[in-house]
Parts: sequence; C-alpha cells; structure tokens
Amino acid sequence: MRAHRIDRPADLDVVRESYDRVADNYVHMVVTTGVGDIRRHPWLKASIDAFADTVGDLGPVLDVGCGPGMVTAYLAERGLDVSGVDLSPRMIENARRLHPQCRFSVASVTDLDLGEASLGGVLGWWSLFTLPRDVLPQVLTLFARALKPGGHFITGTHVGDEDKVRTEAYGGVPVRWTTHKWRPEQLVDLIEQAGLHPVAELRLPAAEHTGPSVVIMAKRPA
Repeated sequence: MRAHRIDRPADLDVVRESYDRVADNYVHMVVTTGVGDIRRHPWLKASIDAFADTVGDLGPVLDVGCGPGMVTAYLAERGLDVSGVDLSPRMIENARRLHPQCRFSVASVTDLDLGEASLGGVLGWWSLFTLPRDVLPQVLTLFARALKPGGHFITGTHVGDEDKVRTEAYGGVPVRWTTHKWRPEQLVDLIEQAGLHPVAELRLPAAEHTGPSVVIMAKRPA
C-alpha cells in the first residue's frame, strides 16, 4: 500500500478525455510549428540539457505528463535511463509510435507508487498545471520523497495571477480543463515546502503562441 495517498482531482476523468481528443492535433502542431519542441527553443533546451547533465549518473528518471514523448526521447538520446508516464492513453499511443525505443505507461500522477529515494530525476514539464491547487503540493511531496539525495526535479509551467478554464484547444477541439497559473515565487515556496532546494530559475516572457512562463529546477538535499 502506498505510504502517502494523494487526493484524486474531481475533474481527472474529464481532463483525461480532453487530452485524448486533442492528442493527434497536438502532435501535428509540434511537428509543423515547433511549439512544444525543446529542440527549437534554445532556452528550454538549455534547461533540459542542464537537468540531464546533473542527473545523468544518479539513476532512473521519470518524465511525468510526458505527452507524445518528445522530451523523454531527447533525454534517452542523451543516454539517460528515462521513462515517460501520461494520463492520456492516446498521448501514450502517439509516444510509443513516435519513439518505439522508449518506455511509456498510462497513469495519473496522483496514482503513481514511487519508492523512497528510487529516482535520480523527475520532470513535470508543462504537465502539472491542470492539478488543483490543493493537490499540487501533495504531488511535489511525492516527488521529493521519490528522489535520491542529490536527485533533481525540473518543472515548467504557466505564470499568472488567474486560472483559465479551457473549453477548446489545438485547432478548436472541445476540451475541459483548468490551467492553474502560479507566480514564480509561489511555486518556489511550494517546492521548498515539499522538502526540495531550488537551484535554478528561468523566467520567460510571453511569446507568439504562449503566455509568460517559468522553469524551476530543485534538488533533494544530500
């Protein structure tokens, strides 16, 4: 039995169904526009490279909310022992099709059973913003517990003061999820409360296809 049970988001099934509906359009968008592809965004790629350099020798890495697996595959190319997990079965179908050399599974982050000090690294790369505000701290605590001493967590997410309810996405597909936006200092505080020590922060202004965002990397103290 899991030592720390995490509350199940009330909208989890609706969010899963929404991402299933947009999965194919999302993959097409990444391929045709480069949105979401770190290889075409030097600052985001640099953040992932720094993460990879830091955790490469520490053990397994888990990409939580991996979507169609672009970052998972990039880290695998870098030589990391990495696997991806996503709430959406259709996203995972795309990930397995595009990156058959990688390991992927379907699960909600709130259902993960991660062993104490079992991971060298965890990513929450633009994948945690649908979590309710009372659930995210529980997930961060799970990650902190799962990291080995010296292991690192990296996250990227949307910055703002107000949440946004999405009703369509990626080409007008009907969806229903809430994008929970955080101020960088709020997110840093939650990460610290979970038991992790922030080591780097990158703030990005709004761009053509995205609003302002932040990348934060933190480690479990040795």
